[in-house]
Formats: sequence, C-alpha cells, structure tokens
Amino acid sequence: MSAMGRTRMHADEVETDSDLVRRLLAGQFPHWAGLPIRLVASYGTDHDIYRLGEDLAVRLPRIGWATTQAAREAEWLPRLAPHLPLAVPVPLAMGQPAEGYPFDWSVYEWLPGENANGTIDDLGQAAVDLAAFITALHRIDTIGAYPRPPRSRGCDLAELDEVVRRAVAQLGDRIDDTATLRAWQESLDAPAWDRPGVWVHGDLLPGNLLVVKGHLSAVIDFGGLNVGDPACDLQPAWNVFSGPSRQRFRAELAVDDATWLRGRGWALLQAVIALPYYWDTNPGIVRQTSHALSEVLAEAEGRPTAARRA
Repeated sequence: MSAMGRTRMHADEVETDSDLVRRLLAGQFPHWAGLPIRLVASYGTDHDIYRLGEDLAVRLPRIGWATTQAAREAEWLPRLAPHLPLAVPVPLAMGQPAEGYPFDWSVYEWLPGENANGTIDDLGQAAVDLAAFITALHRIDTIGAYPRPPRSRGCDLAELDEVVRRAVAQLGDRIDDTATLRAWQESLDAPAWDRPGVWVHGDLLPGNLLVVKGHLSAVIDFGGLNVGDPACDLQPAWNVFSGPSRQRFRAELAVDDATWLRGRGWALLQAVIALPYYWDTNPGIVRQTSHALSEVLAEAEGRPTAARRA
C-alpha cells in the first residue's frame, strides 16, 4: 500500500510507500523484511506509519522538522515509561537514510487501539485516567533534560503571540477573529508559570491518545516532549472533554485558575496555527481543531457546551 498520491500537506515533504519500507528493511533489518507491510490510515502530519506484521510498526518522517523525534523518544521513553500508568511507544531500532530516502527512520512495537475521536465509552473515567497519566509525567525528575528550544511546547505563551496573531489574520472570516483574540489575550494576561519546569508531552490531542474497548490505553507521539509549563498538557480539556468530563479532568489535576487559562491558550494557539496551514489538505485536523477552538471560545464567553462523545 502506498502513501503516494495523497494530498501533500507540506511543500517539501517526502513521499513514501510500502516498497520503500521493504527495501529499507532488507538493507538494514533483513530479519523483518519478509513481514507484511501496510500503511496505517491517519490524519497525522509528521510521519507515515506502516504496520509491520502483527507486532511492529515502521515510522518514517515526512518532513525535516520531524526527524529528531525518534532519537528523542529512543533516549527518553525508556526512562519515562516505568513511571507512567498508560502505555507509551517502545522504540526497537533506528534506521539510517538509504534507498533515496533522506531521513533517519525507526521501528517500534505496535500499540493497538483507535484514536480518541468518538471511541471513548466513559468520558468521566477517561478524564481520571488521563489526569493520572499527566500527573505522573509532571512528577518525573527532569535531571539531565535537554534545554527547551524557543517557542516550543511548554514555553511562555508570549513567545508565540506574534505567530498566533498572524494565523488569526490568515484565517480572516473563517473564524470569529475578535472573540479569538479576546480569549487569547485573556490567556496571555494570566500569571506565568514561575516554578521549575516539568516534563510535558506537549501534544495530547485525540490522535495521540489510543483507546482499546472504549478505554484509554496508551499515549503516543512524544515529539513535543519538553520541560516547561505544565499548562500545555491541558489541551485535552477542550479537544477531548466537555461539560462534566472537563470539570472532572480539571478537578483531578487540581489546576489553579492561571494554569487553566494558560492551558486554554495552548488549545487555542494549536487550533489557530493548524487551521490555515492544513485547511485545504487535512480535513481531519481541520475538524478537530475547529471543534477545539469552538470549545475554547464557548468557555471564554461563558456559553454552555454540549456534551461530546470524544
């Protein structure tokens, strides 16, 4: 099965297909080269994922900015995993550029499950389970962590102010720009995080949460892993939860008002940055981020939100 022929999301992305995966495996990990290979359907933006046999997955970056993620996961996930109550990816091997493919690539254990869009049976229990994961992650010692790059996950929201305002301008009348900028300013005005940074996943969107038989089972894609403001891991409040389940999520995390407002700012900024970029190329991302933005604005304006099966 091929990834070629799909709508390109990035001007300089690299296309892949199952034949390329088999050639890469044959040259570097021949003991896996005979296994069945099939592309995994996803609206992810950074990698093509191929299931390899029943128990493995091959992950190929599609774009240059994603090429450091596998090495970061290989270094840090084995250290973090023993402290976390949900499964996380298990890196098995790192491949090198070859066969005309320009990036490092990787092989992982296969994690079963569907993403968290419309697959969770009990949102209240999911709020408890995900809050437990976030709490555990934030408590892990950060000794030896790499410096956080500017404008990356966990940074001060003010570092991204210009980017957010530019994205809102690009969106024009596709969103309520006045309400969006008013909500954004409210998050900017919240007191900043003034304590030591904590480990943050940075991208806890539905596509990175796996669900098995209606229950959260795993958290994937740690490409945004950083040490910084824990508020950026509150994104599920507006991307996954609503109404009572959102309240339960906040209560389980014991989040203060300032952190909650900054978390809402992270949900807003990820939505408005993604929307103009993927508007014509990734309808799944557009649906998800449009929903998140509507939830943020409803809360900011004091409007009720309908219970959502996430």
